[in-house]
Amino acid sequence: MDPPVVPPDRLDGWRRVAETTDRPFAAGPVSVTASTVRYERATDPPPRPFCFASRLRIRPETAPNAALTRLVERRAREGFRDRLAARDIAAVERRGDREMAVDDPAAERATVWTFRGDCRLVEDGTGGDREVPIEALLAVWAADEYLLAGGAYPVVAAAYPEGRGPEDARRELLGIVRGVRPPADNGDEEDGE
Repeated sequence: MDPPVVPPDRLDGWRRVAETTDRPFAAGPVSVTASTVRYERATDPPPRPFCFASRLRIRPETAPNAALTRLVERRAREGFRDRLAARDIAAVERRGDREMAVDDPAAERATVWTFRGDCRLVEDGTGGDREVPIEALLAVWAADEYLLAGGAYPVVAAAYPEGRGPEDARRELLGIVRGVRPPADNGDEEDGE
């Protein structure tokens, strides 16, 4: 199963760092497969802004519906917190949620959650460890199947090269998220999926 498409024209300055397919949930005959692609800003100093896009495949095939959407959203938030923890982002607090239109006219509006936390950076000099405030965004929406996208970025200007700042990072991340789409050919390889 291919990951969702992230528009290349919105990835200037980003580098692809991972592509994975895993099964985050299986119980009896029901399973969820997630195909994910992750990017990081290539030139920014740590903690580097990152973004990801995931596509979910639910078996047996089930069309998006209100109850399933609530379950997917809850599990996505839990998984996103785990993803942030894996990147040394702690003290994560949910700051709010809202709806947002995505570029795909066939898709539903995305629900977007905003989180704040602190990324611990281990300094290799004499200054000791330091914490950098981080904002993280997670979006979930349906477009015949469920798509998830989001990422995180520092919210202090000192974390960016000259000429960039947190507002630029947020605008860029939201632009990437809005542009995520399912693969044109449904991204199914002949693997029995």
